[in-house]
Amino acid sequence: MKELKLPKLTYNWISASGGIIIVITLIIMTFLYILDLFASDTNPYLGIFLYMILPVFLVFGLLLIPFGMFRRWRYIKKTGDSDYPAWPYIDLNIKRHRNASAVFLVGTVIILGSGAMGSYQAYHYSESVTFCGKTCHTVMEPEYTAYQNSPHARVACVACHVGPGADWFAKSKLSGLYQVYATVADKFPRPIPTPIENLRPARETCEQCHWPEKFFGAQQRQYDHFMYDEENTPWSLSLLVKTGGGRPETGQAAGIHWHMFIGKKIEYIPRDRQRQDIPWIKATDLTTGQVTIYRNPDNPLPKEIQDTAAARTVDCVDCHNRPSHIYHAPDYAIDQAMQAGQEWRDLPEIKAVAVEAISAAYASPDEGSRGIAAAIEDYYRENYPDIYENREPAVAAAVEAARRQFSVNIFPAMNVRWEDYPNNLGHFYNIGCMRCHDGNHVSDDGRVIANDCNTCHVLIAQGRPGEMAYSAASEGLPFRHPEDIDEAWTEMGCYECHTGVQP
Repeated sequence: MKELKLPKLTYNWISASGGIIIVITLIIMTFLYILDLFASDTNPYLGIFLYMILPVFLVFGLLLIPFGMFRRWRYIKKTGDSDYPAWPYIDLNIKRHRNASAVFLVGTVIILGSGAMGSYQAYHYSESVTFCGKTCHTVMEPEYTAYQNSPHARVACVACHVGPGADWFAKSKLSGLYQVYATVADKFPRPIPTPIENLRPARETCEQCHWPEKFFGAQQRQYDHFMYDEENTPWSLSLLVKTGGGRPETGQAAGIHWHMFIGKKIEYIPRDRQRQDIPWIKATDLTTGQVTIYRNPDNPLPKEIQDTAAARTVDCVDCHNRPSHIYHAPDYAIDQAMQAGQEWRDLPEIKAVAVEAISAAYASPDEGSRGIAAAIEDYYRENYPDIYENREPAVAAAVEAARRQFSVNIFPAMNVRWEDYPNNLGHFYNIGCMRCHDGNHVSDDGRVIANDCNTCHVLIAQGRPGEMAYSAASEGLPFRHPEDIDEAWTEMGCYECHTGVQP
């Protein structure tokens, strides 16, 4: 076999290094691509290395070859060792040049093909859930974990955070540069403050799937609670939530989605960054042009702020502010676990014990896991020794269920707890709807934003198993508190007692 001869200028250590880098990089890329193709679980750093780092080495090696040839040519011209023509110089009548041209063309096709595939894969990889959720593990672990347990678990992160189009794609990548720096330099806050600034308007992303003008009627929701007594008494509520929606011209614009530009435009000025204190509200009828401003006379917004602050127009995330990253309060989390935990939910006082165990402050997940086990096991060992001895598997199952709820809702490394991320959907643990619907916002002509329970939902069933009351009328049942607190529940918001832990 004849030796492949190349132009003399290629025989230098720089060009040779470039060729070696290219060959080694292509071998590694091929191996990793096959590994990634057949791997059952995608490693985020494998994708970064394969599609973002290795292509840089490929290009670097490619550039070294002509650079080395140029340096060699300059050296020859300077020393006068050989009468070499000007560079670059190609003469296909010379066999060495033909060989070099063939190698160059074949190599270019391979490298450009690899580069094109790498660029395409890098684009898609940077848009993947794995890249968003796993790359910056400590920072994104709470968001990624909550996302996996959310109603949007099958919706890609970028579908909501970026949306379609090149302009917001470019903005998101530019914003991501600072986020990478903040992560590497450890300059990010713990927890991440909300609401996140400079996001795409929610209606441009949410309404790719959710279309308020096509919503009608109500949805039934079932809420199963367990009380803080020795028997963990169940108490259920079944509601018809008046989602509403529709078009004004059909005469069906009603319900909660009345807020979403279906004949009305709602604006407000919050007093705080998290938009939990709303003393000023403006409602505009888009049909008649009538404007009504509601103020909280007990705690009005100062006039200088009214005159200078930019009012925010209500959109999806003003109510659905935790659509995919929900950190449940311990009370709700343990209710959910007990609903599924048939073998342990009859342990005496387990609701109170488990809620107290997971709501305690822990410095790390491992400390939390040990602390939860100790709290539950020690309680039954000291207060119910017979149960602890005879029903050890049930106690162990309760421990594991509590640990599970802790692991998906509380993240010590990022100081993430349910108190830091209020959920505005409802008004049980957080003020939510009652930021406006508290009965204290009054217009100049005396109109009040109602806080009547039936404005947004109708109670169709409530009570203990075997003692359930059901509604036979369209107006529903009057609410009955599971504990006798007289009429106190009518004089305050649910969230004022129900903070997410034992009241």
